[in-house]
Amino acid sequence: MKVLLFWSSGKDSAWTLYQLRKEGYPVAALLTTTRPDRIVPFHNVPVSWVRRQAVAAGLPLWEVPLPFPTPNAYYEKVVLEVLKQAKQQGFTAVAFGDLYLADIRRYKEELVRQAGLEPLFPIWIENSKRSYETAKQMLAAGIKAIVTEVDRNVIPSHPVPQPYDEKWIESLPKDIDPCGERGEFHTFCYDGPMFREEVSILWSRETHEV
Repeated sequence: MKVLLFWSSGKDSAWTLYQLRKEGYPVAALLTTTRPDRIVPFHNVPVSWVRRQAVAAGLPLWEVPLPFPTPNAYYEKVVLEVLKQAKQQGFTAVAFGDLYLADIRRYKEELVRQAGLEPLFPIWIENSKRSYETAKQMLAAGIKAIVTEVDRNVIPSHPVPQPYDEKWIESLPKDIDPCGERGEFHTFCYDGPMFREEVSILWSRETHEV
């Protein structure tokens, strides 16, 4: 098996890489998408940061440029072509860091299987009830991340960037997923057991600047 991991730059992607390696899956490359301004969508971080993550993980990074906004049909066409190229290069599986949104999983499974590859969801927890437990496991394992983006419609009062830690989790309104699985917030992982070294970025815990 040869695994390609969809990489958003956040804690869930990092946790997925850690679990895949722990279970003996040979992850051979990371794949991320970028906007024309060289920013990673949703997580709102420069692709240069993601390149540093790839170096720290000891893996090549596949960068897939997309327009912004990206029509869904265009996204599917581009990603499917990349996945077909991956298959030609000997990849047999594609992994994702999704937790419990079943409709999103089905969509990704269908897209991956169109390319003749196997979809993997190594950190899948079935439902939101285990989300808090998963967040605590990540932190206990040594994952260090910053919250880089929030949905102001659901978290209007939390300034970013901030450390993703127990204080952040406990500060969230009760209806907000502790892992941000529904897009409530997004993170950037800069250290953890999946990296050979801490990812150097312009981030200060004291000033909360990036």
